Amino acid sequence: MITATREKRGSRKQVVPPLPMHDGATHTEVSSYFRWKGFFERGIAAVMLVATLPVMVVLTVLVRMSSRGPAIFRQVRVGRHGKLFTMYKYRTMVHDAETKTGPVWAVANDPRLTRVGRIIRKTHLDELPQLWNVVRGDMSLVGPRPERPEFTHTLAQAIPGYAGRLAVLPGITGLAQINLPADSDLNSVRRKLVLDMEYIRMGSLSKDVRLLLCTCFRAVGFSGYWASRLLGVRREVSLSAGGSHSHSDETATDAADSEMERMNGQIGSLATATPRPR
Repeated sequence: MITATREKRGSRKQVVPPLPMHDGATHTEVSSYFRWKGFFERGIAAVMLVATLPVMVVLTVLVRMSSRGPAIFRQVRVGRHGKLFTMYKYRTMVHDAETKTGPVWAVANDPRLTRVGRIIRKTHLDELPQLWNVVRGDMSLVGPRPERPEFTHTLAQAIPGYAGRLAVLPGITGLAQINLPADSDLNSVRRKLVLDMEYIRMGSLSKDVRLLLCTCFRAVGFSGYWASRLLGVRREVSLSAGGSHSHSDETATDAADSEMERMNGQIGSLATATPRPR
């Protein structure tokens, strides 16, 4: 039987405290595609959930046998319009990995990863339980990556327009996830925001199909760079000198940088600070 870590009930009804809305972030242009894509995706996710069940059973056994703790890891994330939901993943780290560090971003060569966890994270198989999130209507197959509530408010204070990415359901994969490595600092978040907002404005069935195919190619070991170029979803993002924020945002940005450094610095001495491979 698949077990999962416990959490307080009622998180699905909670909402992130009001986010600071900078100029231009109070209105987000959303493609008309999002009016119906949810119904379409939930059906696909249900089929995929049944089709991948044998793989998930094997992964459950491997995770349980390789380290102490449950196979399925549950974590609260921020969804559409700031609504909190419980996201499911295969546990790739040691049990209770954040007991000593508190909420932190994962880093390259993270010492908290288990041997099995390192493999299934590299192949993105740890994301399979999120198909259940899609069936439930918490997530989409494609969309902005859901952030943790511990980080969301800080990021919204530091980055103009960040709250705009909450206009649609978050996704298992997406334009930003395909093109850019995991978040490591504020500039990495800014780069992903550019692609998240492009997707929200210009999302389409064709783009979703190509992004899903690219994700599948990466899962079986195909180069993410060449897969994205082949499917026409490759994007290069560069920020202007000094970052993409204005002078009025400098105080919030400095405070956010300090907060992110504080939260991540606790494990920085244990991990190699090299860019995460694509």
